[in-house]
Amino acid sequence: MTLDDTQRKKVAQWIAEGMKLSEIQNRLASELDVRMTYMDVRFLVDDLKLTPKDIEPPKPITPVAPPASAPPQPAANPLKVEKEPVPPGAAGTVSVSVDQLARPGAVVSGKVTFSDGKSAEWYIDQTGRLGLSPQQTGYRPAPADLQQFQAALEAELSKMGM
Repeated sequence: MTLDDTQRKKVAQWIAEGMKLSEIQNRLASELDVRMTYMDVRFLVDDLKLTPKDIEPPKPITPVAPPASAPPQPAANPLKVEKEPVPPGAAGTVSVSVDQLARPGAVVSGKVTFSDGKSAEWYIDQTGRLGLSPQQTGYRPAPADLQQFQAALEAELSKMGM
């Protein structure tokens, strides 16, 4: 469908006002009684050598600075452990083993025994998240044991080339 000169000027005016193509399509139908598909409107604007104005992108939100006493952010790699000195006698030995065949849904899995003798199964899923499934419901190992576990796990996995 072709438009006459006054209709083309109207479309050029709408483009200059910053209207979107879908709005122009609606205006053509309501004001000029011209029914066009969205693609036809695109071709029309292109044929008229007009360029729709880009809408100003939203300004990025500046993050608020966290308070000075904010807790440290978790490491990007769940296997990396920031070395903090463990007080002597605070934790005993933590032992880690790796399963020959990983449990379903895990990339790698195994077992861990903490210093208090309690054990748990551990796994790393496809997204790299580390998970623990203690044998005793509600059990939470000591923070020092968790640090030793992560360090021992990292050592075991590096022996395997992971």
